[in-house]
Amino acid sequence: MHQEIQDAFNDHLNAEFYSSYLYLSMMNYFAAENWDGMASWMQLQADEERMHAMKFVDHINERGGRVILQQIDTPKIEFGSVLEAFEDSYQHECLVTRKINELVDLAAKHSDHAAIAFLQWFVSEQVEEESTVLSIVEKLRKVGDNPMGLLMIDDQVGQRTGSETEGDAG
Repeated sequence: MHQEIQDAFNDHLNAEFYSSYLYLSMMNYFAAENWDGMASWMQLQADEERMHAMKFVDHINERGGRVILQQIDTPKIEFGSVLEAFEDSYQHECLVTRKINELVDLAAKHSDHAAIAFLQWFVSEQVEEESTVLSIVEKLRKVGDNPMGLLMIDDQVGQRTGSETEGDAG
């Protein structure tokens, strides 16, 4: 594994751990506001992001590289509304998508076919991540501050299970 790719993968696994922290922070915001379904959704999201980070750890180790754990930044802890939290989540997923695409470009630059194959799962995963969160954002925009609409969305997102979100990245 080229050193530049190893360094970029280490940076990205830190970003995935940050994503997990961000979703844990959102989970705690929703729990404090008694949005139990949304808190549950964010907890599953946090778990999924940690699993994404571990996929990078495993890949680096399998390739004979060295994993370097870095300090994880403190995530935002207060949100003005349910909508704001999910809009932040959507913007964050768009950022992660850009980072994954940059990793694919870097792997292509170094003709690292193993890295390209590994990253392809994440490219597909990010399409799903953005679509899922954007769908929630659009529903939240439609209901606005309507308590019944918010309760329905809370119930709907609370039905998510962890089993439908994880595939095998290799």
